Amino acid sequence: MANLEKGSSKLLNAWAFYDWANSVYSLVIASAIFPIFYGALFKIKGIKVISVFGTELLSTSLISFVTAAAFLWVAFFSPVLSGIADYIGNKKLFMKFFCYLGALSCIGLYWFSLEHIYISLLFYFFGLVGFWSSLVFYNSYLPDIAFPEQQDQISAKGFSMGYFGSVLLLLVNLAMVMKPEIFGISGDSGEAKMKAMRYSFVMVGIWWILFSQYTYYYLPKGNKGHNVTRAVIFNGFHELQNVWHLLSENKPLKRFLTSFFVYGMAVQTVMIVATYFGEQEIQWGSDEAKTSGLIVSILLIQIVAILGAVLTSKASQKFGNIPTLIFLNSIWAILCVFAYFITLPFEFYTIAGFVGLVMGGIQSLSRSTYSKMLPKTEDTASFFSFYDVAEKIGIVIGMSLYGIINQVTGSPRFAIVFLGLFFVSGMLLLLKVPKKTLVID
Repeated sequence: MANLEKGSSKLLNAWAFYDWANSVYSLVIASAIFPIFYGALFKIKGIKVISVFGTELLSTSLISFVTAAAFLWVAFFSPVLSGIADYIGNKKLFMKFFCYLGALSCIGLYWFSLEHIYISLLFYFFGLVGFWSSLVFYNSYLPDIAFPEQQDQISAKGFSMGYFGSVLLLLVNLAMVMKPEIFGISGDSGEAKMKAMRYSFVMVGIWWILFSQYTYYYLPKGNKGHNVTRAVIFNGFHELQNVWHLLSENKPLKRFLTSFFVYGMAVQTVMIVATYFGEQEIQWGSDEAKTSGLIVSILLIQIVAILGAVLTSKASQKFGNIPTLIFLNSIWAILCVFAYFITLPFEFYTIAGFVGLVMGGIQSLSRSTYSKMLPKTEDTASFFSFYDVAEKIGIVIGMSLYGIINQVTGSPRFAIVFLGLFFVSGMLLLLKVPKKTLVID
């Protein structure tokens, strides 16, 4: 393990490189290949409804509820784990554990089937838990390794590296799915494509573990902490209680967290369900056109998101963080309204391009804005756990609403429009955040 000074370029790059390692999960598993694979399993069986947990559920509603359950787990346990990590002074240990849990669960998705739906959903559940829990500790490193004036830029760089790396792997996976014979994948057309998707899940797990090692080599263990005792978990709760009191006294930070809770709910929900929406609602013409079209759409989002993250970073320098976030929320709200009316592939590609432009920007700028608003303290993991809890509880609500509306109406269009209201609310709440709190000398 190297011992680098705060603000050093090598340390900053090593931190940002974890986005390169883990973003393949959010792209290949959460956004692109798995939703297509999941939909194909139901189509092969000729069903849209499955009996799970004693209830008849639509396929898209089922995955929405399981996703919400996973985020609920993360929201409940991440504050405790973050408090413990700061107390014992080893955030990297926790970050590694959840990284490996998520990566191995991705490999486990190779065996996903409707015949063994419960164990299959468990792999999906823990893949999501591993990814998001590791991000709790990853994000909490930002104020530890970067000075305030560096945080917007390095946060945007992390997201950009993640988009670029994940696109590279998805291109390989796309080639495997569309031309499986070139990669020696046997079987008839449909069978070979399903095999290629399963191999993609394994590749994600290996990629995630392999490239994260560079980050782990340079990141410090964490702030100097205490020895582990039986009381450590209670100290974790104690740290959270202290953070809550500090938040109560810090009105600008509390107002920002409130707004982030509202619009973050919609951002993450739209990103998670986008491919399921496209698979279900767009008139692709054929299964092959649907597979290639959906993956191309996700690639478009990722490529444009690189530009979006960079442009947002520059806009925040010129106009300020809060005004830029308000503008991004207004664009998101407009996109949700347009999504209700789209039916053709060209329309889906168009809206995907705009989503990519604002997706990377709102994520990276929200993270760095919060980081710059934090009070000076060593317990950054506990503070970032509140940030992550706000995001995760928001996703639980967002995914649950999406699943319920989809289940009741049989279409996700009304749910997407409903999410647009959260962007409008987030925009209004951001207007109450004092802009002067983000001036960096």
